[in-house]
Amino acid sequence: MTRAGDDRPMMDHEYDGIQEYDNPMPRWWLLLFAVTIVFVPVYYLLPSDIGNITKADMYTQEIAAFNAAHPEAPKMTAEQVGVFVGKADAIADGKVVFMANCVACHRADGGGQIGPNLTDDFWIHGATPLAIHTTITEGVLAKGMPPWGKMLKPEQINSVMAYVISLHGSHPTNPKEPQGILATAEAAKP
Repeated sequence: MTRAGDDRPMMDHEYDGIQEYDNPMPRWWLLLFAVTIVFVPVYYLLPSDIGNITKADMYTQEIAAFNAAHPEAPKMTAEQVGVFVGKADAIADGKVVFMANCVACHRADGGGQIGPNLTDDFWIHGATPLAIHTTITEGVLAKGMPPWGKMLKPEQINSVMAYVISLHGSHPTNPKEPQGILATAEAAKP
């Protein structure tokens, strides 16, 4: 079907009185489409990306680069942690960090709310300074405590640990009931 005075073919359908020409796709577009159809299976089946490196090697290299840029903090020893216990400046700095991050679960006085009471003689994950430091750093996801080692600087964790130890023996109003194991006097030493 053609229009009067125009020899180009028209499509057989009509919408709202409008007819359109039956124009073929440009040859360059059809050629590009055909090349794409041929290229995709070949690219999919190749074991490597462009060049000699495989996707698994690329992933390994990216993980290694990330780990090099974000080194993990070294593990603390009992002697290194013990240095901060009882230091007034560490306790003062720790109180600031504690008030900003820990009061939602442990209350401002350390008496416990969602988290355990930090002022009594009972400890769930250990009463030694190293055990407290490890609990703060690694967290206890099963109990809802995040790993603060990923969010706080090492000196902040040391200060919070010193502050938590300084809370022992204080008598908060309306403390949470004891949880965990009774800590002996020896266990609380650095």
